[in-house]
Amino acid sequence: MKLLFVGTNKGGGGTESHFVTLARTMHETGHSVAAVVYPGAPIHIGLQGSGVQLYDGVFRNAVDPRGIGAVWKACREFRPDWIVGSFSKEYWPLAILARVLGIKLAIFKHMDFAMRPATNYFIPRLAQRFIVISDFMARRFIARGIPAERISVLYNPLNLDYFKPDPELRKATRLSLGYADDDVVLGFVGAMHPDKGILQLADSLNQAMAQVPKLKALWVGEGPAIAELAARINNGGYATRHSSHKWTADVRPYYAAMDMLAIASVESETFGRVSIEAQASGVPVLCSNIGGIPETLSPGVTGLLLKPGDIPAWRDAIIALASDHSLRMKMAVQGRVRVEQQFSAQVIGQEFTKLLQGK
Repeated sequence: MKLLFVGTNKGGGGTESHFVTLARTMHETGHSVAAVVYPGAPIHIGLQGSGVQLYDGVFRNAVDPRGIGAVWKACREFRPDWIVGSFSKEYWPLAILARVLGIKLAIFKHMDFAMRPATNYFIPRLAQRFIVISDFMARRFIARGIPAERISVLYNPLNLDYFKPDPELRKATRLSLGYADDDVVLGFVGAMHPDKGILQLADSLNQAMAQVPKLKALWVGEGPAIAELAARINNGGYATRHSSHKWTADVRPYYAAMDMLAIASVESETFGRVSIEAQASGVPVLCSNIGGIPETLSPGVTGLLLKPGDIPAWRDAIIALASDHSLRMKMAVQGRVRVEQQFSAQVIGQEFTKLLQGK
């Protein structure tokens, strides 16, 4: 198949990572792939040298002539079988161009935001495939009036050559961060926002640290609650056992340094990409039982599933996992296996191919 991906967002978050990984995977599995992307943005950088044919494009909004012209040009030159879109500001122009040019359209919806009534009704019906990234999202959009038969689920793909256990990286990173061999490091990676449950997690960690002397906390990210988080840490009695680091595009060294990772969200998440990144890196996870997060792990096998915001439950789970090296090792192995079977780029690429080729 010939696939034209369109994604002119300038960000570098989970949706953009999904776009890059899926486009590269489809090229690597033998499809002809092109992409309309914002020049110099993370998507553009991520696809350079991949074999994906790149076109520059800008969509400031749905009627931006620069973006419309770029997609028109790419369609006329590349002649795709499918246009693949992932960002809401591009839904309508892609739907119209696909209809005018007689090209099939696949639309991804990554975020659990209600669409405007006209978009909610027409886009899933104009697109030949309307794809969400979790069963949780599928249920949400069915509740908003989209027929179940118009919705497909395709999980986030992960490059397992990039995210993998790395003993040498672990040794070097833990040394640079000042961790002893027998320290047990629980990490958090993501936005420092109250919805992520970081304040409750900090309280749980401080209580657990009172019982587990070698427990350490590693915080990676930035956001509006970072000052409040710092106050919780400083007033918790164990401030020297917490370390905080700014967001970085390459979080692999931090995963390598961890013995377990927490996703403590108290508000719904559509999926939970950091959960599968951590498991792919050989790190057990403690996850909130909310939104699409439970779909990322096997409770009791690759990690633990906990009630959101329940500080005593999180404290006890942290203590239990921190105190059981053998269990952490078993979960690390099983986590990698599960990600290979369900979330690897190759598996998701095959499922996407079947989805597009189906009737």
